[in-house]
Amino acid sequence: MDLFGRGGNAGRPGAVRPVTPVPSASPIRASVLIVNYNGGQKLVECLDSVFATLPEDCEVIVVDNASSDGSPEEAAARFPRATLVRSPENRGYGSGNNLGAARARGRQLVFLNPDTVVEPAWLEALLEPLEREGQVGLTTSRILLADRSDRINTCGNDVHVTGLALCRGMGESLDTFSATEEVGAVSGAAFAARADVFRALGGFDEDFFLYVEDTDLSWRARLAGWKILYVPGSVVRHHYTFRVAPSKVFLQERNRYQMLAKCLRWPTLLVLLPALLLAEAVTWGFVIVRDRANAAGKLRAYAWTIRGAGGLARKRRTTQATRRVRDRDLLLRTGYRLDFGQAAPGGVAQAAKLVFDPLFFLFRGLALALVWW
Repeated sequence: MDLFGRGGNAGRPGAVRPVTPVPSASPIRASVLIVNYNGGQKLVECLDSVFATLPEDCEVIVVDNASSDGSPEEAAARFPRATLVRSPENRGYGSGNNLGAARARGRQLVFLNPDTVVEPAWLEALLEPLEREGQVGLTTSRILLADRSDRINTCGNDVHVTGLALCRGMGESLDTFSATEEVGAVSGAAFAARADVFRALGGFDEDFFLYVEDTDLSWRARLAGWKILYVPGSVVRHHYTFRVAPSKVFLQERNRYQMLAKCLRWPTLLVLLPALLLAEAVTWGFVIVRDRANAAGKLRAYAWTIRGAGGLARKRRTTQATRRVRDRDLLLRTGYRLDFGQAAPGGVAQAAKLVFDPLFFLFRGLALALVWW
């Protein structure tokens, strides 16, 4: 979940260097990639569950982002079948996964947070659509809350018309979403991708470091013509914690601006301008209500986007070169509702819903009426 928080411990801000994923000469069925940063006992629990369910024709790669808690050493000692890749610095979630993908031999790449525990048959269910359907590029699991396993953490992510991403079904009954279906985006906590698709897309955008990278990858995959499926038979439990880290506002807002600029045509962004300005009011409201101490992060996101315009333009050209579908197809997979309850107390959330949802409904409808390219 990118607007209101995501659990996990993949990293904290640090230097990021580009990693070019390269395919192996001897492919196997699937590679499970886990990026660790001071994962402690949760990493051990995750690996225990993975190896208890891992087929022989699959591998596990743990990428360690310069942990200081001894977790990579314990993982190497207790799970010799896993490949440990050490980064000399904290590379962040996306860059760490790119580093692991460069070593992976799997025809499918499976991305898993170190604070998850997988259920039996999770991997078979997650891989089956990728191996059966030629147009499916990414699949994502039914992710439940580890401390309330009858409740959903997310069943794929919902993407708002303004690029904000939220957990789909957060807090609802585990049986709420029982059918395989297309979703707006995968959840970075547990998903799979065709290795050739992941590499053709250039992997994760390493400039993101943390937050929105799963939505950005999903949008780029959809732009290139690939389907994204939620697979309820793949069940994963997640030690999810709502966190408001000091750099979160800066990172997720900066990354959202990058994603929008890379993926959408300029006329589409112009049509969406009223909705995007309204989203600024919403995110500023979130900052004031929940994260006032880090309000400067919004201003830093604006400044970074302006300063990085040259590099962003180059990434935009690369992304647009993969285009196989219209912007309209992207917008059709977005929504107009925001689950304000994930971010604010009940009364505030209800008031925000009454004010903002009708406006976003109007602006999204206007965009769909105008955007046929």
